[in-house]
Parts: sequence; structure tokens; C-alpha cells
Amino acid sequence: MPPRVVLVGLPGSGKSSVGAELAHRLGTAFADTDALVEAQTGRSVGEIFAQQGEPVFRQLEAELIAEALGNFDGVLALGGGAVTTESVRLDLAASGVPVVLLSAPPPELLARMAGTGHRPLLAGDAAARLDELAAAREPLYREVATWTVETGGRGIEAVTADLSDRLTARQP
Repeated sequence: MPPRVVLVGLPGSGKSSVGAELAHRLGTAFADTDALVEAQTGRSVGEIFAQQGEPVFRQLEAELIAEALGNFDGVLALGGGAVTTESVRLDLAASGVPVVLLSAPPPELLARMAGTGHRPLLAGDAAARLDELAAAREPLYREVATWTVETGGRGIEAVTADLSDRLTARQP
């Protein structure tokens, strides 16, 4: 059975925190693709980037996403850059699963990520890198998204309630 919903968005947009709370509210499982990659490889995302590079990480990520789209029944949060892989975008489109883009202003994203650990793609000037990622990824997020939910200035509970209501309304 495919996931009930897939969450996409930039780092710090709330995919993991909102995803976990939404899964709890829906009484279903939650999975984060970064955690799935780490569990499969026994290494952190940062270690994979440092030792093997982003292309190897993206390939592992794409394989796990394809598998999850076919047999994971729950809320699936994709890593922020997953949509940069064409096969992931094609798999999302073919799955028929609702894809929700979580969005927030870059300054809020940076504030949320402060102290959360190493993020390889934000090394150096994090604000400038986040702006670059946003410019590159925004069209790809829009391409795959069924709808967008603004998380800026909103708590996890409010965003989760909004998503839960929308998903419930979609049920036949």
C-alpha cells in the first residue's frame, strides 16, 4: 500500500516534525527518507556526502523512495533535495499519492535549523546556500506538489490540523 501522504520542502520547513505529528494524528507510521538511508547504510547523511558524494546519496535516496512509494503505508517525509532526482519526480507523479509542499520564509528556516546538526549542503554561508537551494528547488517542488501548506509563523499543531483536515476531505 502506498503512503497516505508525502511531504516535501526545503530543510527546516517542518517535514520531519510535522510528519511525525501528522502520522500520530492519523494513527499511522512515519518515515523520513534521510533516516531510511542512514538505517540502510549505517552511516549519517553527512558521512555519505563526505565519503562518496552527493550523487551516491541521491541514488540511495531514490531507490528507497521508489520502494516506499510502493509499500509504505503512512506519512513519508522526503529529504529536501530528493526532488532534484528526475526518477523521484517521476515516481511521485506515477504513485498518485498526495504530495504536500511545506513552505516557510528562508529566515525562519535558518532559525529552525540552528543547532540541529551538520547539513552538508548548507556548509559555509548558510543563508546564501539556502537561497540558492530555494531558487533551484522551488520549481521542482511545485512540479510534484498536490498542494502547498505555509508553515511560517505557525506551530506544528496548526499545520498538522490543516493537513489532517485536507487529507480527510480527500477520502472517498
